[in-house]
Amino acid sequence: LPISKKRLVNVTVCEVVTTWAYPETEFTSRATVSVIIPTLNEVRNIAHVLPVLPVGVDQVVLVDGGSTDGTVEVARRLRPDMTIIQQTRRGKGNALACGIAAATGDIIVLMDADGSTNPAEIPRFVQTLIESGADFVSGSRFVQGGGSADITSFRRAGSKFLSAIVNVLCHTRYTDPNYGFNAFWRRCLPSFGLDHGGKAATPVSAEAAQETKQWGDGFEIEMLLHIRVARALLRVVEVPSFERGRLSGASNLNAFSDGLRVLRTILVEWRCSHISDAGATAGMAAILELHAPHLDSEALRIRRSELEYSPTARSSS
Repeated sequence: LPISKKRLVNVTVCEVVTTWAYPETEFTSRATVSVIIPTLNEVRNIAHVLPVLPVGVDQVVLVDGGSTDGTVEVARRLRPDMTIIQQTRRGKGNALACGIAAATGDIIVLMDADGSTNPAEIPRFVQTLIESGADFVSGSRFVQGGGSADITSFRRAGSKFLSAIVNVLCHTRYTDPNYGFNAFWRRCLPSFGLDHGGKAATPVSAEAAQETKQWGDGFEIEMLLHIRVARALLRVVEVPSFERGRLSGASNLNAFSDGLRVLRTILVEWRCSHISDAGATAGMAAILELHAPHLDSEALRIRRSELEYSPTARSSS
């Protein structure tokens, strides 16, 4: 990207403490990291996902929706140190809200249990949060370096349509706000306004009651988060992500009905609180477009001002 005026990103939140392993690279971070994984009868998939989580994850939170196939038992055997809770209602959105409530990390990563989101990409999300100064990192299948082996033509068209609507109404430049691979700083939580259904997420229990879905409890959760991030004028960076095919089983996603639910979410959230043109124009909620997998060579562009990415020195373990 052409740079007319250069300045360095000044990030003061990280110091060397935790070592991250990533193909051919290592980087360190003072921030602790929690990974949230919602599950519902994912025993065959979770057995592949948990063992390949990168070194450096401080907390894994598995949020189960009442699995009957042994998902919880297998997860506990594979990772005895993980936090396992039962969601309080139904739906992916509620599961993520419960997981976020139980998370203790400075950085919270949201991913899927079916193997479609690659755990090896987690360091890219964490590194971007630390080194770019962003509040929220949004994974995108539709930028250079991203892609999908799972999305159908119908779902791709629907995703593009929904992204266009939210960008027009909310003055954003999202390319993939429906994608479920995201990361953010804990300080963002008040902006989300999520209700997990209780004062605290409870341990797994066969007696745990599940209520009817409430606002934000379904697959619309990703879009809801992106809209509320924009409303709060938080800084967002998109990073490329490749969505792999589901390892086993069938998805609970219904492209048509869940797509309509996402559309309704956009319209209701927009009507509840219009996002000001002045704030968007000032660049406070603009996406910093990051279109390649290697941060070291990327220039990040913000409306009204431009900056050049400057990587910090990395330490070897």
